[in-house]
Amino acid sequence: MQLNRFRTVLFGVILLISATLFALGGGKAVVISSSELKWKETGVPGVVAATVTGDMKKGPCRFFLKYPVGLVTPPHYHTADHHVTMISGHITLTVGGKDHKLGPGSYFSLTDKMPHVAKVEGDQPAVFYIEADGPWDVKL
Repeated sequence: MQLNRFRTVLFGVILLISATLFALGGGKAVVISSSELKWKETGVPGVVAATVTGDMKKGPCRFFLKYPVGLVTPPHYHTADHHVTMISGHITLTVGGKDHKLGPGSYFSLTDKMPHVAKVEGDQPAVFYIEADGPWDVKL
């Protein structure tokens, strides 16, 4: 009997969540193949970005960022909190005095203007997918 009650409650919760999601707008799809990405210079030599959604200069955005082989960033931070997934390449990310060796599939999140340094390791560029909660900037 408890199992039937659990199933009924679970079904109700699923139905409520589904109805809420439907009422919020019915969804939207953004599909961009890698060949459709529009890479643009960022103002930092060799560093390019490809925006997926939003506007990097104006507010929250999602984008790919590519660092060239051998790049070592100066210590810096970003005003916006951001969440990063490594797509390809390898870096050493230094945060709080600790080195983190990261490669494809790795994730990191930097919030509250956390200072950091990134060093591209190996013989291929480092490509990141970034979700920024506000405009993208680099503060030294």
